[in-house]
Amino acid sequence: MAESDIEIAMGAAGTDIAVKTRDFVLMSDELAKIPYVIKLSRRTTSTMRQNIVVSLLIITFLMSGLLINEVDGLIVITNGLRLLR
Repeated sequence: MAESDIEIAMGAAGTDIAVKTRDFVLMSDELAKIPYVIKLSRRTTSTMRQNIVVSLLIITFLMSGLLINEVDGLIVITNGLRLLR
């Protein structure tokens, strides 16, 4: 277990420590559910990556909007300062 990549606890009767320290916990003793768990974890990872990309795009869009707003404000201020001449 020390060299394993993924640890799975099986059964609801497992000890609390075993359940809390494992990567996956199967609440039944069915080994046939392991492929489902692997598929679900891959889908979860894919969804997390999609969410990160979408949030970065939104942040980029908002930052560009903020920069445009600041430049616009500077243009208005400089245009108003022309009257001081």
